[in-house]
Amino acid sequence: MLLIADSGSTKTQWAVAGAGNPIVEFQSPGLNPSLMSDDEIEASLREALSGGDLRGLDAVYFYGAGCTASRSGRVAEILSGLTGCDRVEAGSDMLGAARALCGDSEGVVGILGTGSNSCRYDGRMIVANTPPLGYILGDEGSGARLGICLVNGILKGYLPEDLQRDFLASTGLDKDEIIRRVYREPAANRFLASLTRFLADKIERPEVDALVTDEFSRFFTNNVTRAYGDVPVIHFVGSIAEVFRAQLLSAASRHSLTVGTIVGRPLPLLAAYHLQNYIKTDRNCQK
Repeated sequence: MLLIADSGSTKTQWAVAGAGNPIVEFQSPGLNPSLMSDDEIEASLREALSGGDLRGLDAVYFYGAGCTASRSGRVAEILSGLTGCDRVEAGSDMLGAARALCGDSEGVVGILGTGSNSCRYDGRMIVANTPPLGYILGDEGSGARLGICLVNGILKGYLPEDLQRDFLASTGLDKDEIIRRVYREPAANRFLASLTRFLADKIERPEVDALVTDEFSRFFTNNVTRAYGDVPVIHFVGSIAEVFRAQLLSAASRHSLTVGTIVGRPLPLLAAYHLQNYIKTDRNCQK
């Protein structure tokens, strides 16, 4: 039995997977090890795992935003202590996305969710990565950045007046409340990303289509075409990539890029990847 986690800024999705058994999934709040103390990480993981019987696990694989090389070892230690499992691996959400979409083959992969990221993968590990830098300095193409573009167009008045009225009426927000939520409340990136629901509802409008497509184009310019050289195909995970698939394909065509697989959630593919590799490793060990 394997426990696999895909953790983002907004939520952590877990799967318990075993050969011949249906995958059991559950969810907990997101966590970012780079921004949390060891005690905070342990408290969050303890709460996330408190509802299930996880005895007898053979391995645990945790992939998360902010699970950097300097923090992944500590996350693995905490998970080992909480589950009693000796075989625990922790890595970045980018590595999880690459393994989910490429398996043991090389490729280029992007994440477009609340935040954004990209990498070149050699079939085993990440070999090149453009620093995403977060929603203030980077994260082009992410839900947070799309929210920023939307708010900017609404409050500065360059989006059509009827869109401005619809946005303010449907969200119940005004300028002062938006400023408060962004500058005075925690998790501004999540708040901004939540505004993409309005973009999805209005995506048939040319102005909205252009806003989303242009932001995806910035993602390709700043994170892909300058960083990875020849890119025959790029795969994506994340809710933003899935919801705005047509705009993502349009932006990619501007850069002569081909988009391959797009999935909203990498977890089912990650579970299949680890089950296959765990069984393969076990068989090799028994020879």
